[in-house]
Amino acid sequence: MSDNKKNQKNKEVVWEYWQKMNYVESDKVVNLIQAAVHEDGNWNGPHPINHLQGVDALITDFWQPLLQSFPDLKRKADIFMGGLSGGEEWVSGVGYLAGTFAQDWLAIPANGEKTNIHFGQFYVMREGKIAESYVILDLLAVMRQAGFQVLPPARGGEGGKVPGPRAGDGVLLTEQDELETRKTRQLVEAMGKGLERYVRSRDRKNMRSMEQEHYWHPRMHWYGPSGIGRCLSLEEFEDFHQRPWLHGFGDRGLPDPGDGRMIGLAEGDFLAEGLYSSLGVWDVAFSKHHGEYIGIPATGKLMTIRDFDWYRREGDYLIENWVPIDMIDLFMQMGVDLFDKLRCQVEQRKLGKYWFDPSG
Repeated sequence: MSDNKKNQKNKEVVWEYWQKMNYVESDKVVNLIQAAVHEDGNWNGPHPINHLQGVDALITDFWQPLLQSFPDLKRKADIFMGGLSGGEEWVSGVGYLAGTFAQDWLAIPANGEKTNIHFGQFYVMREGKIAESYVILDLLAVMRQAGFQVLPPARGGEGGKVPGPRAGDGVLLTEQDELETRKTRQLVEAMGKGLERYVRSRDRKNMRSMEQEHYWHPRMHWYGPSGIGRCLSLEEFEDFHQRPWLHGFGDRGLPDPGDGRMIGLAEGDFLAEGLYSSLGVWDVAFSKHHGEYIGIPATGKLMTIRDFDWYRREGDYLIENWVPIDMIDLFMQMGVDLFDKLRCQVEQRKLGKYWFDPSG
């Protein structure tokens, strides 16, 4: 079977699985998941769930609690694509899980209202089934929708829903034009090499060495996680995300990536289809914590990261970028437990105390 046919077949399998999960009766959920996922499937998710081994653990420790808390949960993908990289067959997607928050989940208090859970997900497919899964859920946004804010207001725009592609063309169920795919791959690769030209000890807050203006449209939109927010131009991206991030971290090209997983990025390659590309890293060492970041002083620790990217190209420039990051895991490494902060706020709320003083 050709690579394109493998990719199309894998996308069909995952897409069918997602659609069936949207409408399956509760007593048939287990059978549906078991049919789609390898028995010893390796599942990796956000803190505090982190890692589950085997389809039974996936069902009992992730899906059943999630569906109990959101009994009418539905998935909507804004981007859906696949490809081959490093000898693996990948399918990836980004979008929303949405449902009524009926029962507490992960110690986040239910509010009985519709709640949107932004997700980014990568699958490794083997023999037509899901063998590995990597998913980031924006749990900070779930907390915020429930009425709790555990990080300071983001520099970028925050709140509401993260938009999908402005062109509305992100769900790639059919084969894409190979020439357009090649253009996208080359542009993302050139942009990434530009990022590697930054040297923290030399450049500090100066962005010019990376020459990102050659790769990004001036009115690019960057959609980051809760705690960072969205940026609606290249200038906003540099001011609201890139400079603070490089001040806090900023190392490039660490020699040893550690024990993490390069997602869609193996052997210098990454996923690309038509106008879209995706890649990511999971528990990969990326920098020491050199400087203050979102109020947390430098710890000097070597940091690992769970970070995904989806890109959309328009003409000769990248125009949109979706970037889920497991911020809760990142803060845990800096010595701050954001779920502990949530617990404190929940207890304060029980005492009638809020972030503001109602007595004035």
